Formats: sequence, C-alpha cells, structure tokens
Amino acid sequence: KQHVGNWPGVTVEKKEGSVRLGPISSFLSAPFQPGSVPALAAGEATSILEATRVRIVDLPGIYSLSASSEDQRVARDYILGGEPDLVVNVVDATNLERNLYLTTQILEMRAPVLVVLTMTDLLEDKRMSIDIAHLERHLGCPVVGINALDPRGIATIKAAVGRVIAAAHAADSAAGGGPDAPSLAKVPYPNEIEDVISAWSPHLTAGVVGLPVDERWAAVKILERDSWVMKRCLPYLSREVMDAATNRVREILKEDVDVLVADHRYGFIHGVVRDVVTRHSTRESRTDRIDRILTHRVLGIPIFLGAMYLVFWVTIQVGGAFIDFFDILLGTILVDGLSRLLLGVGSPAWIVSLLANGLGAGLQTVATFVPIIFMMFFMLSILEDSGYMARAAFVMDRFMRLIGLPGRSFVPMLVGFGCTIPAILGTRVLDSKRDRFMTIFMAPLMSCGARLPVYALVTAALFPGSGGLVVFTIYLAGIILAVLTGLLLKVTAFRGTPSHFIMELPPYHAPRIRHILIHTWTRLRAFIKRAGVVIVAFVVVLGFMNSFGRDDSGWGLGHEDTESSLLAAVGKAVTPVFGPLGIDRDNWPAAVGLFTGLFAKEAVVGTLNALYAQNAATLSGEGADDAEPDEPEPGFDLWGGIAEAFLSIPANLAGVLQALLDPFGLSILEDDEDALAEGIDVSRGTFELMRANFTPASAYAYLLFVLIYFPCVAALATAIREMGARFGTVLAVYLTGLAWAVSTLYFQIAAGGSVVWMAVALLVMAALAALLSVAGRMSEAGGAAGTV
Repeated sequence: KQHVGNWPGVTVEKKEGSVRLGPISSFLSAPFQPGSVPALAAGEATSILEATRVRIVDLPGIYSLSASSEDQRVARDYILGGEPDLVVNVVDATNLERNLYLTTQILEMRAPVLVVLTMTDLLEDKRMSIDIAHLERHLGCPVVGINALDPRGIATIKAAVGRVIAAAHAADSAAGGGPDAPSLAKVPYPNEIEDVISAWSPHLTAGVVGLPVDERWAAVKILERDSWVMKRCLPYLSREVMDAATNRVREILKEDVDVLVADHRYGFIHGVVRDVVTRHSTRESRTDRIDRILTHRVLGIPIFLGAMYLVFWVTIQVGGAFIDFFDILLGTILVDGLSRLLLGVGSPAWIVSLLANGLGAGLQTVATFVPIIFMMFFMLSILEDSGYMARAAFVMDRFMRLIGLPGRSFVPMLVGFGCTIPAILGTRVLDSKRDRFMTIFMAPLMSCGARLPVYALVTAALFPGSGGLVVFTIYLAGIILAVLTGLLLKVTAFRGTPSHFIMELPPYHAPRIRHILIHTWTRLRAFIKRAGVVIVAFVVVLGFMNSFGRDDSGWGLGHEDTESSLLAAVGKAVTPVFGPLGIDRDNWPAAVGLFTGLFAKEAVVGTLNALYAQNAATLSGEGADDAEPDEPEPGFDLWGGIAEAFLSIPANLAGVLQALLDPFGLSILEDDEDALAEGIDVSRGTFELMRANFTPASAYAYLLFVLIYFPCVAALATAIREMGARFGTVLAVYLTGLAWAVSTLYFQIAAGGSVVWMAVALLVMAALAALLSVAGRMSEAGGAAGTV
C-alpha cells in the first residue's frame, strides 16, 4: 500500500504507505525473542492504541546523517521535523561495524529507534553470531534480527513496531504525556570536546526548542561545523565563541574536530561489536573468494564487459522481439480499429485524426517502448539483487572518474546503444543529482538502434562497399562527443566532484524472482505514468502537423508524408538552416525527415522514401495518374491483426540467438541494395534519388546530425521528467546546436567550404558552453535558496 512521490525541492524519490499491524494484544502477550521490548500486561493495552494501522515513510538509504548530500539531508530533515514516532534503522548484520555509524547518529538525535538486523541467514556462512540481547543493552534501544527472505521476518518487524509503540503510549499515559523515551546510550568524546559540550549546553537549550534533539547533539553538530545547526543557534551562541572553541580543540588534539568525532563514534562502535559479535572461524567466505576474480584489476574489466554485453543483448534482442507485438496489436485496435469505428458512426475527419491517428498513435508509440524498458530493468534488477551491480560500479569507477562520473554511470550509457529511454531511466541507480544529470546529457550521444536504418540507407546509397566502416566512425564519433560533453559539463553546468565512491559490496545470493518482478514493474509503471502523457502529447501535435495541409481543394487532413503537409511546409521553411552542412533548397525532404525523426529516428527512412518519390514525380511532370499506382490497402481485419501481433513474437525470437554475435544489427549493412530496400521498407529507386540529392560529404554530415540532434520525443519527454523542464530544454538546445555545429564544421572542412561558416560553427559551440554555464549558475542559485 504505497505511493511514490518527490520530496519538496529535491529529486530524491520517496515511498510512503501504510501497514496494518494486527491486534495489539498479540504484541503484548505473544512470546517474543530475547532482547526485545519487555512484554506488557494484556489489560494495559486496552486504551493504549485503538488504531492498528501505521504510516510508513521509506527514507533514502544512507550511511551517515552528515547532510553532505541530498539523500542525507532529506533523511535528517525528516527526523528533525519530529514527524516519526519511531525510526526503524535497518542494519546489515554481516557488516555491523560500518552500519552502526548511522545508528549512533540517530541515537544521538534522541530519536526513538528500533534496530532491525537483516541478513542474519548469512551469518552462518561467515561463521559469525551476534548476541542480540547484549547489543540491545549497549545501544539502549530494541533490536530484532530477521531474514528478509523469510516471510516471517516481516511479521517479526510488525510485532516489534507494535510493541515499541504500545510501550511508548503506555509510558506517555503513566507520565501524563510527553515525548517517547530516547536511548540513554552516549558516545564518549575526548575531555576537551566534553568540556565544550558542557559549557555550551545551557546556551543551546532555546536553540533546540521544537526539535526532537537535545543540547548535546546541537553542540556536537556545531563542532562538526554543520551550517544548518550553526545558523539556528547563532542567536544563543555567537560565531566567535563557536570558532574559538573549535580552534582550541583542534590545536590541543592536533586534528580536525569532525574527524575526532567520527573516530570516537567508531571507537564506541568497535567496543560494542567486540562485545556482541563472535567469529567462529577466520575462513575466507564464498563471497570473498568470488570477489577475488570479479573485482580483479585485470580480469574484472573483461568480465564486466561480458556481463554488460549479455544485458545489452537480452534488452535489445529479446525485449525487441516483442516490439512488433505491441506495435501491431495497438495499431490494429487503437489506430485502425478506432478509425474504422469512428468513421462508421459518421465522425468528422478531424475527430478521427485527433483520436485515432493522434491519441491512438501516441499510445501505440508508448507501448512499443514497454518491452525493451521492462527487459532492461529486469536484467539490471537481477544484477542488483545478486550483488554483482555493486562490483560492476567498483570495476568501472576509475575509468569513469576521468570524465567526472562514478562507475555506475557506465551501465545506462551502455544501454543507450540500444535505446535512449531505458538509458535515461537507468540513471536512477546513481545517488547524486549531478551524476544523474550529467549521464542523461551524455546518454543520447550513444547511437541508439533506431538510427541504424538511417545509417543503412545513407551508406548503401553514398558509400557502397564501405558502409560498415562509415557506421563504425559514426558510433565512435558519438562516444568521443559524449566524453567531451562530460568534460565540458564538469566545468560548466555541473561543477564539482562526482559523488564519493562509498559502496557496500553485499554478499552474493540467488536473485529473488518475485522481488525482481515487483521492482521491474514499479520502474516500468513510473515510466508509463511520467513520460507517457508527454509522449502522447508530442505525437498528437506532430501527427496533426504531418496530416494537416493544403492542396487544390484547400486546407484539410489526409496529407501524411506529402509535400502539401504542414510539417513539410515547416521543413521547407527551415531548409536554409541546413545549407551550411550541405543540404540545399531542392533537398528539402532531408530537412522534413529530421522533423519526422522526432517521432522515432527510424521514421526518417519512411519520410525520405515517400517524399523523394513524390518530389521526383512532380519534377518529372508525372501526375498522380502517371505515377506507379500503390497497391490498394487491404480491408480492416481486427482478428487478423491480433493474430499477426501474436505470430510476430515467435518469428522475431527465432533470430535472437543468431543476434548474439551482432546485437547492434550491423549485419544489415552487408546486404545488397535489393535486400536492404526490403529490409528497411524503401523503394529501390530511393537509392538513386539519394545519390542525386547528396554528396558523400553532405551525406556524412547528415549522418552526424542524425546521430547528435536531440532524441525522439519519447526520450526527450523522459529526460524532462527526470531533470525538469529547464534542464530538459537545455538538453534539447545543446544537442541540436551541437549537431548543427559539428555537421557544419565537418562539411565545410571536407568540401573545402567557407571559413566564415567554420567560424560560425565554433561560435555556436562557444555559445553552447556559455548556455551550460548559465544553467549551472541558475541551478546552484536555486539550490542555495532551497537550502536556506
């Protein structure tokens, strides 16, 4: 029973829901494991809790409450807001020393805490045991141990939560009200720090009014130079006093105070762990043995690349095998079927165009992305749940930091070679907003599979015999531009360093299929809800522009992929803009193709095929009656279309294993023109028309533009949903401007063109860098305002 939202002012995802704990009497009288909340008499529970449903807020997973990152600040601010009646701190039992650092910080905040030890089933594999009752006495708060893979573990947590809440309410009732009793555990600090805490505490009493913390916590945070606490306490303790005490402690102990505080917290934790954890053997664990191979400095990289290759192949080939199913099925029902239904009841043409060719086609477009997005998230969830994803990030971290990104950024960028949309959604595995946004800016430059038919058409017509080499250089150009974009973003829009690589390497275990399916469905549903509306809106607008136009009978609909459509008129109007990259006015279909490429990049091929043929017929003086007639469209067959959709699945899956050695589908470049024309659904004469309208230099410049300019509306909508309208707009402007500048620069150099246009292209690049700098400063200003 949860819903997903966003915290105000930040992009950290929040999950919130409710849970029914069950009868309160079961928490008070049922047997409970040692070290839990003491049992209460059943009679005491009658008026303690009437409601047995509690609200659960899932805070971001963190290791510290230092508020040095967004997720840490979100968690700390929520606890400081006094909203939670209980903080459930989930701790990895196999890595107690590291995980208890967060526990000590929560205890110091005087928040009521329940510690849940998970992965207790793995303690045996590590030859370890934990005395839970002893740990509870050390921490001064209830502690329970569970195996999250066992459904009984959830029942244990619910029982513990019920007991804590019941006990707290009983205490409130006996005391006449008041806050829940916090833990009495206290981290001992050096005498110099304790003296400062004692001296400051009387002055800080007013500063912590309204906060669920005490003076000791505030004093420690001031010594750690926490800006939020310092500002709040300034009216009661001057900055001069704060600075003087901090400097005095530093001079005496020869160490920064925040380091001293952290050291003594870990000292406290080390003492606790030494008392409660028993190691029965020092034998190397199974996880450690596997990690010696998978995280090896030399072997780790080829193993990682092999795993990513497998993810890529399954996502594009297996997931892609179901695209035709969704395309044909939704096209049959929502486009052709709805159109036939509306016409049958006498609906006007504009209603048919809006609902069937607009809304229906938009939903059809969204549906075609479902299989590859589902498969991508499914595969990544397997890697995450098995424990390998953390190792992959570790292996690639050194390389990715050269361009200012953490190792985990490599995965979504690799997925971008298949489809940009799952690549953008895949950035959610990154903790930092800076890292996510940088990766989203770079992902569209990884040439997606939808561009390949365009490459095949152009290279077959203009570069016969060397198409593979040409396409390879296009892919390479995208990678180089992505790296350069990352370096540019690092010093403009997203200044700073990548997030610190602090990642726990979880033990390996078999993936849980139910957990993976739930996780995958949650992410897929978020894509459909977030990006689906925007995609449909874009498709409706572009579909209308492609259908609406003017001919001898006046303005009207039904002008799809013709010279008379509104979209073609816009393309003709902007064709001069593409002149510097070798597209002259007579080659206006190439400009229109770039517009229809906003639907999907493969739509460029269909547009060029239709418009070149029509343009050639017009120039030769042939009318509609003289041109070769199209075959009549077959009548609408609902059940035939549905059957065709289902039959496409086995037909597409038949070639999946063969594609294991060719996941990009580059084998299409080896076909002759007849086979290629059939494969990408163009007429044989289109190749001759391409040669008549392009030179090799202008054709390559056109391919560069197709590679770089902003992706299809579905990908752009996804980027806007992930980054917001401001950065989504900046992304679209940056990629389109970069596409024009790079293509122009190449054409002018390759064709021995104008130095002036070369200078203009360089000026455009400089302007784009300035745009990124301005966007970065605006973001920093907004972030600072939000922090205050």
